[in-house]
Amino acid sequence: MSKPAIRAALRVDASLQMGTGHVMRCLTLADSLKQQGGECQFICREHPGNLIEHIRNKGFQVHVLPLLAHAVEQTTINPSQLAHAAWLGATQEQDAAECAAILEQLTPDWLIVDHYALDARWETALMPRYRKLMVIDDLADRPHRCDLLLDQTFGRDAKDYAPWTPETCTLLCGSQYSLLRPEFANLRDFSLKRRETPQLEHLLITMGGVDKDNATGQILKALRSAELPANCNISVVMGSTAPWLDDVRQQANQMPWPTTVKVGISDMAQLMAESDLAIGAAGATSWERCCLGLPTIMVVLAENQKLAAQILEDAQAAVSLRLGQNLTTELAQVISTFTHDSYRLKNISTHARQITDGTGCQFVANTLNTLSL
Repeated sequence: MSKPAIRAALRVDASLQMGTGHVMRCLTLADSLKQQGGECQFICREHPGNLIEHIRNKGFQVHVLPLLAHAVEQTTINPSQLAHAAWLGATQEQDAAECAAILEQLTPDWLIVDHYALDARWETALMPRYRKLMVIDDLADRPHRCDLLLDQTFGRDAKDYAPWTPETCTLLCGSQYSLLRPEFANLRDFSLKRRETPQLEHLLITMGGVDKDNATGQILKALRSAELPANCNISVVMGSTAPWLDDVRQQANQMPWPTTVKVGISDMAQLMAESDLAIGAAGATSWERCCLGLPTIMVVLAENQKLAAQILEDAQAAVSLRLGQNLTTELAQVISTFTHDSYRLKNISTHARQITDGTGCQFVANTLNTLSL
């Protein structure tokens, strides 16, 4: 007799402040579980810049939590010991109470939570409402009461979570477990083959789905002083909720090279595979670029991205830069190196492709099913 498919509830948010990466990787996992016959529903708070309609358009039901203005003010002043507490839009107690009412109706086999503002207090409060709990994290900075924890950071050691998780918790740590959509693994061979004789003819810029501080605009401005080949084409990818979208479009029209701004694209894997160099944020898309061997100038936009960026640079899988007054000079130097020495492109690609092969999501979905028994 076949095992029944699992029911999962995913608690995750997107906003102008936290970006879109948490929701996008949860959607990837939900798609994988759905393909195995599973049923997934989302619980999301209605932050400015949320992706609630995007999740619904992907075929998943979303239970919406209201944004509580008083709680935002309260958590901003008193972060309750969590560095990202203000990202929740409520206190942990309020959030747990709202989720409890929803989970009581859903009765999920798995509650999956991907949120820097939640910890063991929230998880413990909701224990009667789910069978098992999975946490997706990158920080290893707070306690969890979970059955399964995933940290897809390259080089992450399971020992980093020993002080934060129960002894019985299954730990999946490392970039081999990256939650990438199947098209990245499917395009891997094509992408790696075209890098055997690299030429810098297509530059991809992707600074996150929201890019609230307009890093894209800063990159475009800095690039005007760079020595890109005359035949180079530039593609800029932005999300539909990006507040600086119109400004970036105006900048793109004034660039010395043909520059196209693409919004809300569905073929990111294909675009990455056909690009020769990327300038990208040091977030979750790092693992997508590595899977395809795409050489990357990685820009650190937040404190929580510094570790992954440093590890990838140490592994020669990317070049890391930070925004600031030296950006124009530093970016010009790196671009010049890539333009005149194609070996540098090939060397970074060779190291990047060793980080992940893109099959991690399937493994994680299988693990959820196995641990459900």
